[in-house]
Amino acid sequence: MLEQIGLRALRVLDPERAHGLALTALNAGLGPRGGAWSSARLQTEVAGMKLPNPIGLAAGFDKNATALTALGKTAFGFLEIGAATPRAQPGNPKPRLFRLTKDQAVINRFGFNNNGMEAIAQRLSQRPQGRVIGLNLGANKDSTDRAADFAKVLAHCGTYVDFATVNVSSPNTEKLRDLQGKDALKSLLKSVVDKREECRLSVPIFVKIAPDLSTQELLDIAAVAADLPALDGIIATNTTLDRDMLCGPHRDETGGLSGQPLFEKSTRVLAQLAQLTDKPIIGVGGVGSAEQAYEKIRAGASAVQLYTALVFQGMSLATTIAQGLDTLLARDGFKNVADAVGSGRGDWL
Repeated sequence: MLEQIGLRALRVLDPERAHGLALTALNAGLGPRGGAWSSARLQTEVAGMKLPNPIGLAAGFDKNATALTALGKTAFGFLEIGAATPRAQPGNPKPRLFRLTKDQAVINRFGFNNNGMEAIAQRLSQRPQGRVIGLNLGANKDSTDRAADFAKVLAHCGTYVDFATVNVSSPNTEKLRDLQGKDALKSLLKSVVDKREECRLSVPIFVKIAPDLSTQELLDIAAVAADLPALDGIIATNTTLDRDMLCGPHRDETGGLSGQPLFEKSTRVLAQLAQLTDKPIIGVGGVGSAEQAYEKIRAGASAVQLYTALVFQGMSLATTIAQGLDTLLARDGFKNVADAVGSGRGDWL
C-alpha cells in the first residue's frame, strides 16, 4: 500500500526527477529488503552464472551504480547497471524521458548520460557481495573510435562485475546502431572478447540487439555469434523506434520506446533468434507480469529482464513475478526454468 502511494506521488512529477527520487528512496531504505526470491525450480545457470531466479533488472535504472546496496536487497536474480562510457557525458537535452501511462510505456532519449567509467568503477569496487551484477558498456557520443570505447570500459570495470553487455542497439546515440551490421559487429565483438583475454577477465560477454531488425539482419547476428565462440550470449531486445502500437500522448516524441507495446515485437525477435543460435538469450521488452516472463522463457529466453514496468507497478513487482513464475512452472510440470526454455517457441514464429 505504501509503495502504491509513493508511485502515485511520483507520477505527478517530471519523469526524470521522479526517477531520481525513486533511487534516493531506495538508498534511504524505502524498498524491498528480503533479497533475491528463489526456489529449486527458479534456480538456473546462464553463461556459467548461477542465478537464484531468472528475473533481472535491466540496464538504465541505475545508470551510475549509486544504488547497488539497496538493489541487492530486492528480489531480482541479477542486476545490470549502466550504460557506462569511458568519459562522463551529460546526454541529450531535457526533457528526454516521457511516460505514456495509457500505453504502460516510456519513451527515452537519454543518450548515454552517465558519470563515466572511473566513477562507476569506484562504486562497483564497493558492490554488495553474493549478487550477480553486470555492466552495460557504452560509447561516447563524440568518440572518434566508438568500437574501442566498449573494450576500454570493460578493461577498466571488468574486475568488479559478473558479466558485461555490449550495447550497440540504443537508438539515442547517432549511428550507434550501424555497429549491428555483420562486419562491424564481428570486428567490435572480437575486440571486446580479445580485451577480456588480454586483461585475464572471466566475465561473460553479451551483445544487446535492437527489435527493429530484419530477418536477414538476425541471420547476420546469428552468424557473427557462431563465428565468435568466445561470445557468451545475446540480450534481445533494446527499445524500439516503432510507434504503430501507441494510442496515448507523447507517441511522436523521438527516442526509444519500452514497456507493454514492445512485448510482442521483442518476443517474436527473441523466438526467431533462438531458432538461429545456440547461445543463451536474455529476453527483454515489455515484461510486466509472471505470465509475460514465462512467455519469454517459452519463446527461448534463458532469463529475462525488466525495467519500464517498475515505473507503473513498483519494485515489489520483482517478487510478484518470481513467485508467479514458480507457480506457472509447477503448473506445467517443469522441474526447473531450463526445462521450459523454448518449449513454446513455435507460438511466436
